[in-house]
Amino acid sequence: MQSWIKSANKADCAFPVQNLPFGVFSREPDGQEPVCGVAIGDMILDLAVLERADLIDFGGETVFDLPFLNGFMEQGVAAWDALRHYLTEILRLDGDTRLSADMELQKTALFPLADATLFMPFLVAEYTDFYASKHHATNVGTLFRGAENALPANWLHMPVGYNGRGSSVVVSGTDIHRPRGQIKPPDAETPHFGPSNQMDFELEIGAVVGVPTEMGQPITTAQADAMIFGYVLLNDWSSRDIQAWEYQPLGPFQGKAFGTSISPWVVPKAALDQFRCKAPKPDKPLLPYLIEQKPGLYDITLEATIQPKGAAKPTTICRTNYNRMYYSSAQQLTHHASSGCPMNCGDLLGSGTISGPTPAEQGCLLEKTDAGKTPFTLDTGETRRFIEDNDRITLTGWAQGDGYRIGFGECTGRILPPLPEPDWKN
Repeated sequence: MQSWIKSANKADCAFPVQNLPFGVFSREPDGQEPVCGVAIGDMILDLAVLERADLIDFGGETVFDLPFLNGFMEQGVAAWDALRHYLTEILRLDGDTRLSADMELQKTALFPLADATLFMPFLVAEYTDFYASKHHATNVGTLFRGAENALPANWLHMPVGYNGRGSSVVVSGTDIHRPRGQIKPPDAETPHFGPSNQMDFELEIGAVVGVPTEMGQPITTAQADAMIFGYVLLNDWSSRDIQAWEYQPLGPFQGKAFGTSISPWVVPKAALDQFRCKAPKPDKPLLPYLIEQKPGLYDITLEATIQPKGAAKPTTICRTNYNRMYYSSAQQLTHHASSGCPMNCGDLLGSGTISGPTPAEQGCLLEKTDAGKTPFTLDTGETRRFIEDNDRITLTGWAQGDGYRIGFGECTGRILPPLPEPDWKN
């Protein structure tokens, strides 16, 4: 399938007509307020313009002339499917010509992606991060507990997760200041308070929930799958030294709460349907509520790079695939709601670090450097154990079709020095 927007037909284009990811943007230097749009080739289709022209109508309700996608996500699955069909028709070659034949409408409805400012695509209701890659969990568990106790007793029976902070989820391109916290080195008797020296990234996929549930209402994996609006790239920044001191007995807290980055484009679940693949056969039988009726993982290639300040190009840290996961997002969402926990439109579920069976597929520096014991060399000749100030981490991902790819764009962020420490006496 081709588009009359020629840039969308290039084999390496992230946003062909088969994709149509949703985001929020403003026009620069026009100073327009942020509105919702869809990426197509090297352009953005302004959905607010189509809405004002009555080419998109949700019963008179304003859905796209807003700085977030939640209004559209709340419309539900039938509305998602109907709009996707309509947009495909007006953007594909030899389709509906009401946009392709109207040059005046094109002038207002299409805007160059390179000139746009991108914003958080949706209002994050809640954020939950999981620990659902067996390769990652085994590698990390082996580092701290030995190979014989690598996986906790519950890990093969349920998706393990923790409730994070929605307030610190930010869009790609937002810099993150190095956090301060309580740190206790192994040879110290007491902790001290200071900047983290073990900053890390985590290569993840984030599932965006579009359909809410009522409090007390459990859901099946099929229902959970239908509730997911789409997916983003996600970097759950981590301070390993703060985390190491605080995580027992209740798990991650300040070592994770300071920042989580997501890509600005939400790839619709429908765009990924043909790339579905089965999760691995469970090592132990799952309880019935976690058994999936259809494949819940996707064949999505994922990469992470690091680029120090002044470096001409980034160094690839990791290349892996989302199909390496043990639990799918639908299983994670099902487990989350199984206690009766209400799920909201705009909930974000992080997959947890995605790693594969080889060193080249390790999705964080904790694994790659053996908890900092073994530094790795960048293409510049520099070495890294953990992220240093002004290092930029960039995540990319795509599902490869026949002559086209479904891309996510970039999820990028830079670690800045810590902000000045306050006068604690005041």
